Amino acid sequence: MKKQYVIRLAVILSVSGILFSCGNKVKDTGALAFDSIQINETVHLFGDTAKPACNLVINYAYPVKSSDQKLKDSLNRFFISACFGDKYNVLSTKEAIKQFTDTYVAEYRRDLEPMYTEDQKNKEDESSVGAWYSYYKGIEGHVQTYKGNLLTYRVNYNEYTGGAHGMYTTTYLNVNLATLRTIHLDDIFTGDYMEMLTDLLWNQLMADKKVASHKELEDIGYGSTGELVPTDNFYPVKDGIVFYFNIYEFTPYVMGPVEIKLPYEIMEHIMVTDNAIINELRN
Repeated sequence: MKKQYVIRLAVILSVSGILFSCGNKVKDTGALAFDSIQINETVHLFGDTAKPACNLVINYAYPVKSSDQKLKDSLNRFFISACFGDKYNVLSTKEAIKQFTDTYVAEYRRDLEPMYTEDQKNKEDESSVGAWYSYYKGIEGHVQTYKGNLLTYRVNYNEYTGGAHGMYTTTYLNVNLATLRTIHLDDIFTGDYMEMLTDLLWNQLMADKKVASHKELEDIGYGSTGELVPTDNFYPVKDGIVFYFNIYEFTPYVMGPVEIKLPYEIMEHIMVTDNAIINELRN
């Protein structure tokens, strides 16, 4: 489960480099307008409502209007890749979601119906057939911020495929609409900033949890599943940057995800001074 989550998160955070070119500029933010598609599909094994089922829930926001057609098309490919995978980004939004839904249902039935049939043959009683045959997948794509040249898109992913619990992640993708490029830490910070930014994150977390040392945080569970390091999974707001850490990144499942908000004032010494996106957001 943990390995699957890490791979998925890495794919989402890296896909942006494929879709946006470095040299293209648009004249403005594109006057974007958005719509959404909702899907709630439940399909039972063998088409029998008395048997376990898979449930796919999609709530997906996407641009439908823009003063710049190239910008709209690029964003649509980007969002489809982030939510559903690269192989779907050559399709229209509705076609991509239809094919993704059909594939999810087909793979569920293909993989589980033979195992379920075998379990039914060997069962001792009704309760001996595991509840893990009931699958769930939820995908939500939302526009969190659209201001000036900044567009922050949030992807919520939730899946259960058997076991003690499901997996869920949240990924933030920040796009500079003036350059059609995603925004990474290297675009906001300068010099050898990683160690200093890491210290700021630890210090802020200590302040948030009202403890005085790393040891106290470690006793609570922070750092038990990985190192606290700056991540590209962040979103800028008017008064700071919020860094988002999903389950298992440096805390166990039971503690849930962690958000650490660093005010701009304490990061000034390592930030790029002429970052138009951040300056525009702060004003």
